[in-house]
Amino acid sequence: MADDEVERADDLSDRDRAILQQIFNPTLPATDLDQRSMRENEDDESADDDHDDTGGILRQKILDLEAEGVRAVEKEGDAQKAIEFFNQTIELNDKRASSYNNRAQAKRLLADVEGAKADLEKAIQLSKGRGRVARQAFTQRALINKLEGRDDLAREDFRKAVDLGSEFSRLQLAAMNPYAAMCNAMMTEMMRKIARGETDQ
Repeated sequence: MADDEVERADDLSDRDRAILQQIFNPTLPATDLDQRSMRENEDDESADDDHDDTGGILRQKILDLEAEGVRAVEKEGDAQKAIEFFNQTIELNDKRASSYNNRAQAKRLLADVEGAKADLEKAIQLSKGRGRVARQAFTQRALINKLEGRDDLAREDFRKAVDLGSEFSRLQLAAMNPYAAMCNAMMTEMMRKIARGETDQ
């Protein structure tokens, strides 16, 4: 591969990589993309939809505990420790949707699927199905349903997440199209031929 091709590959955004992943590997489950999708617009304060009335010092303590939980997973790889932080946030305010959503993600990492589903239901209920937390919860629940072979339920949740602005869910929904795998296989073969310098006359 030429140096300029390597540079172009390095310039790809996460979204571009996700699209290429779905084109060339439509049947593979998303892995690291799942983690990125859970962080979509995480820093967008205008998208905060916790629907709680916690104020002042208590709210800051909850935010600090949530940040510790996220760090425990992302930096230390310790999902159990993260759950302990998220449990504390729920004890301080059991009406905060993001605490349940975060705990669900940690439970997924520990293969506690039933626990994750229960937390996702609670996050969706508390968020009233609106905003950033609901988008993330619908996406997580869709991924669980997809992995468990409940494609109709997965599509329904991906659609809800798309309606709330999830680009990741839109890509997943497109990949679940029954014709997508066939089209992707044809595109993959065409790209291989181009890479080998073969052309159809």
